[in-house]
Formats: sequence, C-alpha cells, structure tokens
Amino acid sequence: MQIIARALLSVSDKTGIVELAAQLSGLGVELISTGGTARAIREAGIPVKDVSEITGFPEVMDGRVKTLHPAVHGGLLARLDDPTHRAAMEQHGIQSIDLAVINLYPFEQTLNTPGATHDEIIEQIDIGGPAMVRASAKNYRFTGIVVNPERYGQIIRELHQNNMILSEATRLELAHEAFQHTARYDSMIAEYFSQTTGAAQPVAPEPLKLELPLAQTLRYGENPHQSAALYGNFNTIFQQLHGKELSYNNILDIDAAAKLVMEFQQPTVVIVKHNNPCGVGSGATLLQAWQNAYTTDTTSAFGGIVAVNRPLDMEAALAINEIFTEVVIAPEYPEEVLERLRKKKDRRLIAADYQALAAESNSTTPELRTVAGGLLSQSRDNALVDSGALRTVTERQPTELEMEAMMYAWRVAKHVKSNAIVYAAPDRTLGIGAGQMSRVDSAITAARKAQNAGLQLQGCAVASDAFFPFADGLMEAVQAGATAVIQPGGSVRDQEVIDAANSNNITMMLTGMRHFRH
Repeated sequence: MQIIARALLSVSDKTGIVELAAQLSGLGVELISTGGTARAIREAGIPVKDVSEITGFPEVMDGRVKTLHPAVHGGLLARLDDPTHRAAMEQHGIQSIDLAVINLYPFEQTLNTPGATHDEIIEQIDIGGPAMVRASAKNYRFTGIVVNPERYGQIIRELHQNNMILSEATRLELAHEAFQHTARYDSMIAEYFSQTTGAAQPVAPEPLKLELPLAQTLRYGENPHQSAALYGNFNTIFQQLHGKELSYNNILDIDAAAKLVMEFQQPTVVIVKHNNPCGVGSGATLLQAWQNAYTTDTTSAFGGIVAVNRPLDMEAALAINEIFTEVVIAPEYPEEVLERLRKKKDRRLIAADYQALAAESNSTTPELRTVAGGLLSQSRDNALVDSGALRTVTERQPTELEMEAMMYAWRVAKHVKSNAIVYAAPDRTLGIGAGQMSRVDSAITAARKAQNAGLQLQGCAVASDAFFPFADGLMEAVQAGATAVIQPGGSVRDQEVIDAANSNNITMMLTGMRHFRH
C-alpha cells in the first residue's frame, strides 16, 4: 500500500483541520492546501504549500477555478502500479497526492439560512470539491479520501500504528463515505432546482434515488429483537427537551400526533396510541381541549402520546401530568411548565416546529413503504376535502352544528387506520373505531368505546374514511345515535345507503374523496 507522504487539505468545515494539519506535518507529510484552509494552517505556524504552487496557475474568478488542473487530478487519479501512469507523471511533472481531506461548500447551511438569496445559494454549489472527492474515492487504493472531520483522529491513529499506511479496509470505507457525501450533496442541489423551477416531481421517478443522513441509531425497532435507525431531518422538526431516548414506536406516534393536531386551527389536543388517535378535543383553552380529548377514551389515553397546537400552559400541563404519558409535544413550553413536567424523568418532552412540519408535509417528496423485493411510492395525502365536490345527497340538510361536527369527524378520520369510523361533536371525538376488517365492526367498536366512556352519541356526526359498501354500516351508526353522516361515496350501492339515511331522517354529505390508511 502507498505510504502517506503528501496530502491535499481543502475544507469548508474547518472543524479540527488545524489540529489534523499539525499531526500530519509532525509525521513528515507534505501539506498542500487552498484558500481559507491554507491561511488557517499557515497562521498556526504549520508549513503548507498553496495549490497554485503545484499547478503554476493562480486561483481565479473569486476562487471558482483553483483545483481543476492536471497537476491536482493527475496526483489524485494516478494508478501507481501502472507503468504508463508512472511514465505520464514523470513526463508532466505530476506528483502523487496520497491523502485528500476535503469537504464541500456549505450549500445545505446556506439553503436553510433565513433570507438567503438565490444567487447566494447558487454560489455555494461546489465544483472542484466534488470532482476531487470523486477522483480520490475512485482511486482509493492509492489516494485516501476523508470527508468527515470525525474521522481525523482515526486516520492519525492508523498512520502511527501502521507506519504511515492506511489499510485497504479503511480506504474502502472512506471511499464509500465519500461517494455517499457527494451523492447527498448533488441530491440537495437537484431538489433545490426542482423547487425553484416549479418542476413537478414525476409520479414514478426512474430510478428512485434515496440519500438521507443518519440522524441516530435507535435502541431497537418495533420489537426488541429488531435493529433500527432514524434517517433524515426528523430531529430538526422535533427537538427533544427531556426524557428517555426516543424509540422507533415513539417516532411513529409523534409523527402521527403532530400531523393530526395541525389539521385544527382552534386550541386542540390529540392523544395517540399505536399510531391511531384515541381522543381529539378542541376548546377555548388547552385545558378544555385536553378534557374533551381525554374523555373520549380514558383507558387508552394511559401511556399515550399527547400533542397540542399551542404553547403548553400550566393549567393544561398539570391536567396532562395527572396521567402517565409517554410523550408530550408542543410548539413551546414556558420555563415554569418545562420545570414542572421534567419532574417525571422518563417522559419525553418534544418541541415541535409546526411550520417546518407543514413545509415538509407539503413537499413533493413521496411517501415510501417497503414490500418484499422493493418499495411502494406515493404522493402525500395532503388534501382534506374538495369543497367543489362536497354535497348533501339526502332530503334533510345538515344544521350548522351538524356541519361542524361532520367536518370535525372528517378531519380525524383522515388520520385513523382503515376501516375508520369516527363519532364526533363539533369540538371533540366521542368514539373512534380503527383498523377493523369490516366497516360495520368499526362502527360497533366506536359506539362501544363511547358507551364505555359514558358519552352520549345521540345527535352526533359520524365520519367514514371510505364509502359504505352496504347500508348495514350506516345503520349501526344510526342506531348508535348519529344524525349526520359524512363519507366519500362512490359505491355502486350509494343510492341504497342514501335511501336508508332518508328513511331515518339522517342528513348525509359526500366528499368525493377517501382517506384510506393501511
């Protein structure tokens, strides 16, 4: 293997770079560098050559052109075991570059900087950096490539231990990390241009490419015998302020609870259990909203995930604090509330950036699910109802209160696993039936839950996430006390269901849109 005798250092993120340069120089490695990296190294009193000394050409165009030169890329790409490469190096005065330490312009940071202009973002598209990274990674047997500052310590230790040689395994691992680094960088740029130009994402991109950073490894997956990890930017949307490490199931439930509570404008509380809402309530205050949500199903609320869409005040916090909850999610926590809730050491407290969640939810990034041998991809279910398609199909028109209750139930039903039935008042859920194999069973389950909670369904609204295939499901809801029904319609037996509603003086609205959740 090639001894590390000459290194090129060119980094945007200068974390640890001076310390690395000092260690390499102390080991007798000749250092070459560019721009600000060279200045930082030189100011620390470490000998370093500017890349212009190697190329014989100055940095020009505000640094846009500095490393795109045969003296650099020949040094990175030369196969030192190939006599023709050796001959070309000798003929053109090219020296081998044995180690490249490179990371790229801060495109992502600039993109996420409030107020950053298009020109400022474009200027952070690195050209020479990715070219050098890819060249080094391709030639990993002869040029070690380091893109991650967290690797610096490992590199120095290995050079000390192995007489200035990086092992084949290390070089291959570093090359893999380098290609991941440039792939993610390019994907962010492509996504930015897609959004900037307003280009529609293809329904079925070919091929589908994924490049997400590892956010954290998890203790285990849905069950202790399954390994798990979290990828992407979840932790920038949901910041953990207190409590045990989030589990795989916690993360799923946090996502479900936050997306549901965002459906409501008034102060609202959502309680989620096993990825399904077990209670949703709204009110003039969060305390009232909590009481409305909690009374839907006091049994299932134990150990649940609670999300609110307002800063969590002390009154609501104290009420929530009375029962065991796994996670509490709020946009903000006043300091005194945070101090009080932190007394339960294991409960997770999450600060949610609902604006960022809304932007992410409305992005063109598809939803993905694994299946045997592949992935399913679909666009997101961001719609609630097409107002143009919403229509009353029964003889009796809904009252104002019935209309409010139907829309409340419909918002919740969108987030309940199919088959979904939701009984609701204008400001709360009264009974939720989720995940049953038949819609009749869901209607019965939801009514039974309401009865167990001591809630009256007489005069309530009921929402069904998909059409009633027969009148039997509707009649279960009518017998439970519902007087207003909202459902998508679209069954060949719609008229049969409408006739049953008319026969029982029920008002029914069709949305023309279903919300299956499998």
